[in-house]
Amino acid sequence: MLRIKALIRETEARAGALVCGIPPAQCEFMNLRFYCTGTIAKAPLHPDDLADTAALLQRLQPAQIYVAGELSDPHGTHRMCAECIFQAVRQVRKQGQSFEVWLYRGAWEEWEPHEIERVVPLGPGDLERKKQAIFRHQSQKDRAMFPGGSDRREFWQRAEDRNRDTAKVYDRLGLPEFYALEAFVQWRDT
Repeated sequence: MLRIKALIRETEARAGALVCGIPPAQCEFMNLRFYCTGTIAKAPLHPDDLADTAALLQRLQPAQIYVAGELSDPHGTHRMCAECIFQAVRQVRKQGQSFEVWLYRGAWEEWEPHEIERVVPLGPGDLERKKQAIFRHQSQKDRAMFPGGSDRREFWQRAEDRNRDTAKVYDRLGLPEFYALEAFVQWRDT
């Protein structure tokens, strides 16, 4: 059953990436041990998870890494993935590799304006492409699995509204007006 779920999610991720112009052949799936419990609860990070992630970073040598910074995700998956990446980044940086790590938020929450260090403007076509990529995740899209509170919007609606609302905040602050904005905060190892 776990393998079937993994195949479904991998297929959805490839389809979402393709909508964004990323060829499916460029997608890699880690299948980290902490994730494969078959339950909502995740196992602790395994040393091999960290080693595999560090090896991937060494092989790809990215200039930038984008990580789901939604640490309030009630499922805990984003937090565990982020911690795995942070630990692997620390390890690889000790060996002299240098890159930036940027955190983004999904549908749960947005950065406060004073926290935001980088924004990427999104036009109507960009936001539609993002929505279409979310739609490719059929097993996840109909409603947020852990929507929190009384918010009944679907995941794509929450994400779209968040991007549009961030642009409105920037406009109210007297900054350039945009249709929508994707906001990022740089992770710094402290």
